[in-house]
Amino acid sequence: MYAHLSRIVEWIAIALALVGGAVLLVIVALTSLSIIGRALVPLDIGVGPIRGIYDMTEIGMATAIFGFLPWAQFKEAHARVDLLEPVMPRTLDRLLDLVFNIGMFVVATIGTWRLYLGMLDKHAYGETTLIAQIPVWQGYAAAMIGGAGFVIVSAFCIFRATRRLAGLPV
Repeated sequence: MYAHLSRIVEWIAIALALVGGAVLLVIVALTSLSIIGRALVPLDIGVGPIRGIYDMTEIGMATAIFGFLPWAQFKEAHARVDLLEPVMPRTLDRLLDLVFNIGMFVVATIGTWRLYLGMLDKHAYGETTLIAQIPVWQGYAAAMIGGAGFVIVSAFCIFRATRRLAGLPV
């Protein structure tokens, strides 16, 4: 059961990271096109910068970052300080891993909950970005997909850390 659950959670984390990477590549391409268009303005050939590129970049970056968080959590790649790990008993180290995974779950849950409330607020007021007039709630919704994945992966990581603490295979 654990191995099957691990594969499902890993698949979720990989899928979200790939989507985040694709969004990042689209942002790079759009920004490059906008810069090229801006450089061609003096030639007066009808090409210019992409209108609202800053708005698109802002929304895209939030989407990409939240897409990467589940993969970082699954791979235990978040920043940590392991100065005392070599001198700590293995059980204490595994207990601290469990505590930190619980902390990340709390952060993921609160962050996603706040994204949800922010999305509802932006939708209710009909707020749009300044230049492109993109509804802001759509950016929150896109980021919230990654946030939900972060919560799921963080919950699994608590399970995994508990198994390690109990001496069960992971």
